Amino acid sequence: MTKSVELRRHTAADGDVLTEGGVEAAVEIGGQLTAMYDIAISSGAQRATQTIACFLAGSGGHVEGGVEVDSRWRSEVEDRWKTAYEAAGAGDIESFRRVDADLVDEESKLLAEALSELFERVPEGGRALVVGHSPMHEAAVYGLTGETIEPLSKGAGVLVTEEQGSYEIRPLA
Repeated sequence: MTKSVELRRHTAADGDVLTEGGVEAAVEIGGQLTAMYDIAISSGAQRATQTIACFLAGSGGHVEGGVEVDSRWRSEVEDRWKTAYEAAGAGDIESFRRVDADLVDEESKLLAEALSELFERVPEGGRALVVGHSPMHEAAVYGLTGETIEPLSKGAGVLVTEEQGSYEIRPLA
């Protein structure tokens, strides 16, 4: 049996608050979501929590186990990521690794632990939703699977599916 975790980036924000367009986009994306979630997690940033609320409002859905805040999905060294981004000139994991491999390795390990623990909590056949940030989601996938994924645009995501210890990653619009 499989378990799935949907990692989505928050929609457009001004600072830590969704813009009017970000709210509209999140509600629209929510209207396209058909999955029922066993757990939903926000990184704790207001823009991530607002995005989950808008997704759920748009979908008319609910979360069996409720919505939680887990700050492990946010980096405590955000300025270091920004510096690495500026030095790399790109937002993909390989570009970050070229300019600050230690940053990527350390953060990927922490995020992989959060993702692995979430998989342990998801029931067989179940699904979780995490709304957070780029490049944190990309680092979580890299840390757990060793695979790199393209940087997530606002509102976009990836579905990570686990079956008997093997992972499959599929982009979501």
